[in-house]
Amino acid sequence: MAGARPKDNGRRQSTRPSRDLAVTSLRLENWRNFLRVEVPLQRRVFLVGPNAAGKSNFLDAFRYLADLVAVGGGFQEAVSSRGGVSRIRALSARRYPLVRIQIAVGAPGEPPIWEYELAFSQDNRQVPRVAGERVTHNGRLLFERPDDEDKLDPERLTQTYLEQVNVNREYRALAEFLSSISYLHIVPQLVREPDRSVGHRNDPFGGDFLEQLARVPERTREARLKRIKEALQIAVPQLQELELERDARGTAAPDPVHRTLGW
Repeated sequence: MAGARPKDNGRRQSTRPSRDLAVTSLRLENWRNFLRVEVPLQRRVFLVGPNAAGKSNFLDAFRYLADLVAVGGGFQEAVSSRGGVSRIRALSARRYPLVRIQIAVGAPGEPPIWEYELAFSQDNRQVPRVAGERVTHNGRLLFERPDDEDKLDPERLTQTYLEQVNVNREYRALAEFLSSISYLHIVPQLVREPDRSVGHRNDPFGGDFLEQLARVPERTREARLKRIKEALQIAVPQLQELELERDARGTAAPDPVHRTLGW
């Protein structure tokens, strides 16, 4: 099917992301401060390094993939929200100006079920353009771009196939998996002072973290508060309970209960 627009073959496809799936490898080229990197991944990964080493830039590749298929997102929004291609592309990328992301999805230690690759750049108007896109499923190539229709209508390259529900039925399970990626880099000051993030939703830095917690069903909220409390008790053994209440303005706020004198 390479070189042709993917077609709906009429088979019923599951769109639920499997809990058994995980990103098993990530390859980056000219992404942020990474000229080239390829990393095999397990279900749990720890990134260790000094400030400005690229830890956040590495993680942002996963957030970028989620933004590609997010409601209200897409390729153009994912790039523009990061300041454009010039801000994403590594400064040392001169000879090979394309930014490239490639992932494998499956079970660690086993052949990948899905593989996705996206390469992009920008035109002379600084509009992001797809330079290459491909999806394979169990080793079978489902599509590869640019295809013949892209060559006839280059404006099609302002969008990925992955984000288009009218063409992605055969690999929508991959899009659903990517949309399930969440990124949290909690900044305590933003959690304590939610006024700094008024209007933000799903803020990865925690501006609406308490509101997200308040919106879930009570049983889910209590289970999450219990896990947060257990983690906090490692640092603050005196902490007894952790509750979530709304203040006079209706803003969700934590209510720690403790016995330490002077608190």
